[in-house]
Amino acid sequence: MDRLSSPARLMIVSDLDHTMVDHHDKENSSLLRFNALWEAYYRHDSLLVFSTGRSPTLYKELRKEKPMLNPDITIMSVGTEITYGDAMVPDNGWEQFLNQKWDKNVVREEASKFSELKLQAETEQRPHKVSFYVDKAKSQEVMKALSERLAKHGLDVKIIYSGGVDLDILPQGAGKGQALAYLLKKLTSEGKRPTNTLACGDSGNDAELFSIPEVYGCMVSNAQEELLQWHAENAKNNPNIIHATERCAAGIIQTIGQFKLGPNISPRDITDFSKCSLENTHPGFEIVKFYLFYERWRRAEIVNFEQDIQNLQDILYPSGVLVHPSGEVRSLHDCVSELTKCYGDKKGKQFRVYVDRVSSAQVGPSSWLVKFYKCETSDEGQTSCIATVLLYAKDAGEDGYNWVHIHQTWSKGCVPADESSWLF
Repeated sequence: MDRLSSPARLMIVSDLDHTMVDHHDKENSSLLRFNALWEAYYRHDSLLVFSTGRSPTLYKELRKEKPMLNPDITIMSVGTEITYGDAMVPDNGWEQFLNQKWDKNVVREEASKFSELKLQAETEQRPHKVSFYVDKAKSQEVMKALSERLAKHGLDVKIIYSGGVDLDILPQGAGKGQALAYLLKKLTSEGKRPTNTLACGDSGNDAELFSIPEVYGCMVSNAQEELLQWHAENAKNNPNIIHATERCAAGIIQTIGQFKLGPNISPRDITDFSKCSLENTHPGFEIVKFYLFYERWRRAEIVNFEQDIQNLQDILYPSGVLVHPSGEVRSLHDCVSELTKCYGDKKGKQFRVYVDRVSSAQVGPSSWLVKFYKCETSDEGQTSCIATVLLYAKDAGEDGYNWVHIHQTWSKGCVPADESSWLF
């Protein structure tokens, strides 16, 4: 949260499975649309929070499987763990708060007396979360009886049933909603409460997110019955919570527009950038646009390729250079010549390009230094590099920037087998 010196314009707090991430979308199209929207328009002054029922182990597995952005804050294990930044630094204050009237050993011992409960994998058993599987038909009966048993031990717990099978036992003060409330209180005490907060979810363990005052809510179109039932019983007259008509990340984008929280047209939905307004465009938009062109070029999705290559040459500084991740120094215009030869080499393949963690600093009257991660996904997996770009704003009366210098280094463990296939 220290990344921003002032209140975030927007804070999005989103569940992952079947909300931000659509496991039925093999192309990851809606997720990539959100990625482009966030990095182009929001990353520089907003906060992205992932709130998931997954443990740290399963969360990291999902990151390897899907082209997900790095969030500013990660809430895991159904709101029992809060971490910050890429290093995932834990919030010790939250851990201490959850220790009140909680004894994991007693919880496991009492739960073991119910034959209907099947313990989940050990990776899912966390300091403040004990997780089981239970048949839906038995869930309510078990929850009531287990709550009574734990209360006799002086424990104050919360039992959450979601997904039609998952039963999680947490401290009473835990949960996705309480974790969000804690974050908002913490930000408020620092004078950084977000101007707007949007919570997004699809299942029962997301319901608490929509109960926090002054928070907008998005139930994606594929929301489960348990969440829709909660909404009908508790929030059907709340105009700040909507049931989107789009699935997963596409529903989040739709909701941003419906509540007028900011731009909601993803750069991936723009086919001709020459026709869109570029006034007051942040450098993040320039970076997203550049690599979206690069992806489309290699996938043979460019129609006016001669004009587009000319436009690309026009934004590259005549003496500009690229320091390739391998260490080789290349002229930017030589890179364009090499790119021209690769038109359509990824056609029909699982090839996508996205950028992550775009940050920029103005280093002169008309110059910007932009740092980000550039990621390529393909049938062979994912490779990425850390990139720094020096941009010069074009002369008055002209929109956009000139690319002066690009410096790239491989991300740890992400060097491709063939480094020559990495062009820009």
